[in-house]
Amino acid sequence: MVKTITVVGAGNVGATTAQRIAEKHLAQRVVMVDVAEGIPQGKALDQLQSGPIEGFDSVVVGTNDYAETAGSDVVVITAGIARKPGMSRDDLLATNAGIVRQVSEEIKARSPNAILVIVSNPLDVMCYVAKKVTGFPRERVIGMAGVLDTARYRAFLAEALDVSVRDIQAMVLGGHGDTMVPLISYTTLSGIPVTQLLDKAKLDAVVTRTRNGGAEIVKHLKTGSAYYAPSAAAVEMVEAIVRDQKRVLPCAAWLEGEYGMRDLFLGVPCKLGRRGLEKIYEVELTAAERRDLGKSADAVREPMAAIKF
Repeated sequence: MVKTITVVGAGNVGATTAQRIAEKHLAQRVVMVDVAEGIPQGKALDQLQSGPIEGFDSVVVGTNDYAETAGSDVVVITAGIARKPGMSRDDLLATNAGIVRQVSEEIKARSPNAILVIVSNPLDVMCYVAKKVTGFPRERVIGMAGVLDTARYRAFLAEALDVSVRDIQAMVLGGHGDTMVPLISYTTLSGIPVTQLLDKAKLDAVVTRTRNGGAEIVKHLKTGSAYYAPSAAAVEMVEAIVRDQKRVLPCAAWLEGEYGMRDLFLGVPCKLGRRGLEKIYEVELTAAERRDLGKSADAVREPMAAIKF
């Protein structure tokens, strides 16, 4: 347990993230900050009152004032507008870049030693904005994308195979969008290669559904986007950091030559511990996977070029 974890944004993703952090006893204080007056205060009070039932003693605070976040150990940034039907993650670029820029300035001023977990979309570019504005080392700016994408991939595979999701081992790399790269060559069911269990057409269908996983939810909801799985993914990362678990999870990390790429955030296998990003693992990819990862990187670089500092 650390002293303070801040969640920026009290919308569905942020509020659910704050609740999960409290329930897992990850911080003495969970601070939820948002520009909307009354929303973080009301949701935090509601969460605080669930403590006696859920059995947590974390103090949950809602505020519009970043002064309450001072000295945070970990900051989860969920702020930004959500996707609507027909919108891509890149459609959010201009608005959310401005929001994440402002948030990053506030966090840098008040919690200069914090580890940032970025959830705002378009994810990889928002990580870039946060890193550029704060000047934090790459170890302390990490994006939540691969954990969510991998969860979706595993869920769809378990459904296709009619097996427990717990026995699906898989990883999704690349940018958080339509160009993400599920690593079929590393996907197994209790060690059995999935290629021995599903034909190419069924695997391709699972991969396509994974890439469109967020859009599928947006289409159903019409006025919002996913938040249960994204918050669970973010908190899995936070827990790995706070408890120094040395978990190896697919996260968006700033590359400095890994996979032959540099100067961008991209989903890769990362070891997470108390110092944040502790190691990036470079795994051997098939020719097709390496090609797809390169295309995914190109798709991240394009919106990055539109951000001006």
